[in-house]
Amino acid sequence: MAKILCVLYDDPADGFPPRYARDDIPTIDRYPDGQSTPTPEGLDFRPGELVGSVSGGLGLRNFLERAGHEFVVTSDKEGPDSVFERELPDADVVISQPFWPAYLTSDLIAKAPRLRLAITAGIGSDHVDLKAAVENKVTVAEATYSNSISVAEHAVMQILALVRDYLPAHRLVTDDRGWHIADAAQRSYDLEGMAVGVMAAGRIGVAVLRRLAPFDVTLHYTDKNRLPIELEEELNLVFHEDVRSLASAVDVLSIHAPLHPETKGLFDDELIGSMKRGSYLVNTARAAICDRDAVVRAVESGRLAGYAGDVWYPQPPPADHPWRNMPHQGMTPHVSGTTLSAQARYAAATREILENWLAGTPIRDEYLIVDQGHLAGSGSRSYTT
Repeated sequence: MAKILCVLYDDPADGFPPRYARDDIPTIDRYPDGQSTPTPEGLDFRPGELVGSVSGGLGLRNFLERAGHEFVVTSDKEGPDSVFERELPDADVVISQPFWPAYLTSDLIAKAPRLRLAITAGIGSDHVDLKAAVENKVTVAEATYSNSISVAEHAVMQILALVRDYLPAHRLVTDDRGWHIADAAQRSYDLEGMAVGVMAAGRIGVAVLRRLAPFDVTLHYTDKNRLPIELEEELNLVFHEDVRSLASAVDVLSIHAPLHPETKGLFDDELIGSMKRGSYLVNTARAAICDRDAVVRAVESGRLAGYAGDVWYPQPPPADHPWRNMPHQGMTPHVSGTTLSAQARYAAATREILENWLAGTPIRDEYLIVDQGHLAGSGSRSYTT
């Protein structure tokens, strides 16, 4: 029997809703690239329920405990006295989410000799030391595509919120500060006619480009693999060989790259300084792609007209993290990929991965990040060790 250690975020502060806002969610059978949505043998929750927090347990408890497995779920993940680190040494499987990541460092992997599988319930496995996973023959898998569109929608929302300066206008209403139209309009612009760029045109980046096309903007992108010419022509895309060319050409830049050595700290004072004065930067990828203090300096100086995103480092961020209080920001907690719609898909994918692993049958190639001591599947296209 296996021990499965699952790290999820806390339950709602005011308790689970007595009734959800909607009675159901749309059924989606396939993702835009044709990949089928998760196909587990069964589900022990109703799609649309909150299963991404501790009590929800991704809907896995009945499934695992019926089969005699040990299932430990916690939100306590930081430090040697945390439940996560105390339970890890004899765990066979670790499940974590990008929104509340349990950082599987090389040291922690070395202290977990039974660990054979690390699952990301969502997309993005950079909280796992992939080099250590390769060396220790730990399989790493994630719920590929499960919340890609969720993140893309969030990025488009934040682009519009920054350019239209929505949040300060909303606060004028909620703070009962009067009817000050000029205050609400003095930093508000139309997105129409702007040049909008996407760094990394994978599933999320392409979804952002598609959703922005109807706004009559000029669309730019950079990626290590150029998109098919048919798609470039369909969306009238301008390709840039590197991010420096892209950054200097656009009014809005949205980051969708994975975090690895080539992207860590990429948006520093120099790169941000090459952007047009008054540009907007949105980061729903990974916080460490941006130099924390360089972003603060750029927003305070006016080099950036605004910064938004929902990724932080570390997660959760400390109370004194400067992005919490810098001006002209539209930050959210890491919530873009954990809508109730997305939870239904990534919980189902997590169960599908577990069903395969426990039965000794192959895990879908598109779910794999590391397998048999090598980058594999989606991991071979997204990461470097």
